[in-house]
Amino acid sequence: MDNEFIKQEMNVTGEGFLPGLAIDTVIFGFHDDELKVLLLSYKHTDLYALPGGFVHVDEDVNEAARRVLFSRTGLINIYLEQFYVFGDKSRHDATPLKTIMKARGFTPPEDHWLLKRFVSVGYYALVDFTKAIPTPDSISDSCDWFGLDNLPTLMQDHQQIIDKALKTLQANLDHKLIGFNLLSENFTMGDLQRLYETVLNKKLIRAAFQRKMLGLGMLERLAKKWTGGAHKAPYLYRFVARD
Repeated sequence: MDNEFIKQEMNVTGEGFLPGLAIDTVIFGFHDDELKVLLLSYKHTDLYALPGGFVHVDEDVNEAARRVLFSRTGLINIYLEQFYVFGDKSRHDATPLKTIMKARGFTPPEDHWLLKRFVSVGYYALVDFTKAIPTPDSISDSCDWFGLDNLPTLMQDHQQIIDKALKTLQANLDHKLIGFNLLSENFTMGDLQRLYETVLNKKLIRAAFQRKMLGLGMLERLAKKWTGGAHKAPYLYRFVARD
């Protein structure tokens, strides 16, 4: 919602929102053999942050996360998982929010609800890079993809949130086969292997990887991908969920 922060900013007491609870989303995309994450940059500041938001009193927490995700990517029905709750006292720092609001010409009172301590529920989402439409909110200059090896300095503990999300993704990649959400509907075995190697940050043996993937019984082989020579054309695959 483009005007969401304006409502939050002018609402000094936080009426209509669950007090002390926030959402931060790590939105992963895969492009050119690189795992990327979506970040916001705030107007008239040098601050970067994960897309996030707050929970309305009349909505579920998961519903709020899906709302944030749709607002920043334009996508629905994609893989979204709650992975950790960030609640250390040390994460509370009102300075970035003060900076953002002052950059908009608004000086908040010290007891403004946005300046108080928040516990944040972390979610990670896996999206098709080619389908996402990164969209900044009303207080952001941009909403852009950044490679994990080229991240700017992030506000508060958002770097730690990304690190935790990546470790969770790595741990679950085989167990839940969630990596397929980062690929197009049809893909080659090479595409799949490059994704795994990128997420796990290590090289995999081609023959062993192919045997493992086919042995899972969750891939359907399609027609060959035309590359100019029939003998070199790789098969296309798609993910088929088990009943």
